[in-house]
Amino acid sequence: QVQLVESGGGLVQAGGSLRLSCAASGRTFSMYAMGWFRQAPGKECEFVAAITWSFGRAFYADSVKGRFTISRDIAKNTVYLQTNSLKPEDTAVYYCAGRAYSGSFTTERGYDYWGQGTQVTVSS
Repeated sequence: QVQLVESGGGLVQAGGSLRLSCAASGRTFSMYAMGWFRQAPGKECEFVAAITWSFGRAFYADSVKGRFTISRDIAKNTVYLQTNSLKPEDTAVYYCAGRAYSGSFTTERGYDYWGQGTQVTVSS
C-alpha cells in the first residue's frame, strides 16, 4: 500500500501562487507515475497534471499548461505542483494520486492511491 498526504493549499488572490506538496509513504517503489486532479463544487473531477516517477516526464491539462509545473523529488518521495498566475476558476480541492502502471494519465481510472485533498481558493 501507498499513503499520500497533500499539503500547501490555501486562500490566494488572483494572479498569486501556491506550491502543493504530496508526500508518499509505504510501497513507493511500486509507483509508476503520480498525478494531480481537482474537483470544484458541483463539477466532476478534473485531471491537472501527471509525472512519471523514474524519468520525470510531465503531462498537463490544457487549462493549466504554462501556469502550473509538476515535479518530483525521488529522495523525499514527494511530488510538487507549483501553481502560478492562479485564476478564480482554479478554485477546487486538489487531490494527489498514484498509479503503479502506465496507461492514460488523464483519467481517474488507473490511479490506485489517493490523498485526502487540499483546498485551493482563489479570490478575484
